[in-house]
This record gives sequence, C-alpha cells and structure tokens, in this order.
Amino acid sequence: MYKIMLIEDDNIICDEIASLLIRWGYEVRSVVDFTSVTAEFADFSPQLVLMDISLPFYNGYYWCSEIRKLSRTPIMFVSSSSDNINIVMAMNMGGDDFISKPFSPDVLAAKIQALLRRSYDFQPLSSLLEHKGAILNLSDTTLTVGQNKVELTKNEFRILQLLFEKKGCVVPREEIMKRLWNSDCFIDDNTLTVNMTRLRKKLEEAEAVDFISTKKGIGYLLDI
Repeated sequence: MYKIMLIEDDNIICDEIASLLIRWGYEVRSVVDFTSVTAEFADFSPQLVLMDISLPFYNGYYWCSEIRKLSRTPIMFVSSSSDNINIVMAMNMGGDDFISKPFSPDVLAAKIQALLRRSYDFQPLSSLLEHKGAILNLSDTTLTVGQNKVELTKNEFRILQLLFEKKGCVVPREEIMKRLWNSDCFIDDNTLTVNMTRLRKKLEEAEAVDFISTKKGIGYLLDI
C-alpha cells in the first residue's frame, strides 16, 4: 500500500481528497502542524506528497525545497493558482506534477497512478526515520538536524538506525554491539564507548544536544 501525505490547509478540500485516496486504497496522512512539515514528512515517510501552494507560515514552494533536501519522493502540486508562472515555479522548486483546482477525481487518480508508476516501478521505496525533528536518511546514511547535515561513519549510522528503530526503549549495549559485530566491523565494549562519544559530539555540533540518553550499566535510548 502506497502512503500519500496531504499538505493542504483547507480542511474541507483536505477531507475530500483524503476520502478519495482512502477509497482508492492508499494510506493517507494530512499535515497538522504547518510549522514542522518536514518532521511530519519524515515521520510518515510517504511515497507521494500532494501539496498546495498557499499554506500558513511558509508556502508550498518553501516546503517542496525543504523536502528536496531530504528525499526525492515525488511531489504533486494541487492548487487553484494554476497560471503558467506558478506551474513553472512549482516545477523549478522540485515538483513532479501539477493539477489545478477544481479537478476531476478521475484525472487526479490517473495522475497519481502515473506518477507512482514512474517513480517506483524500477526502484525501491525511500526510507526516512525521524525523531524530534532530526531525520535519519537510510538511503545516504546521513542525519539532518534543522539546516545541518551530519555525515556519519558506518558504525555511527548503524548505532543511530538501531536507536531510531527502537526509540523510547532502552537498547542494551550488548544489542548494539551485536548489530555492529554482525557487520564487517569489529567492536568491543570500549570501542562502543568511543563510538558513542564521537557520535554525541557530532550531534552536539549539529545542535542536537542531549539527543541520546544513557541508562548507566544498561544501554542507550532516544527519549520520546
């Protein structure tokens, strides 16, 4: 089942589109907080975004460019601002398609199916993990915190991936070492401590302070 995110502030239009998408068999989430669209995007990790241009706080062009810093997930603009200037602007900012309001449900369905087919028939779905605004990109092994993009070592990425997957739960040191031991990296308890220290320093430099908590004698966790 493909996941589609709606970034639309008109509740009536948003509910109408959501009902259509659910009826067509898609999983749907509508953005609630228009100040943190990228965080909601990363948390949901959709395969398609439907984006209005006129939004509270920042417009659709801004959020399209912010999403493009993280992902190549296809974005379709759905807007009544359908003059040539807005259509060209939408494409230049990273959009993949444009449909004008009001639209025919059949045309919307056809455009969605075509865009998903072009995007995913020959490549795997992208995957992002999010925690408190920080976004771990599984495809390029980087962490994005606000405007900061953190390059991770192989061990740092594997540690963070495990903590993200089990956020809110304490991950024992032994489990982390097992994740690394089963890779091509040798790691013991002291090496893990060194890796965690270096990782925390990188996070602090990216303004993610106290991102990883320590449970003394047990392990580490990302607090919810």
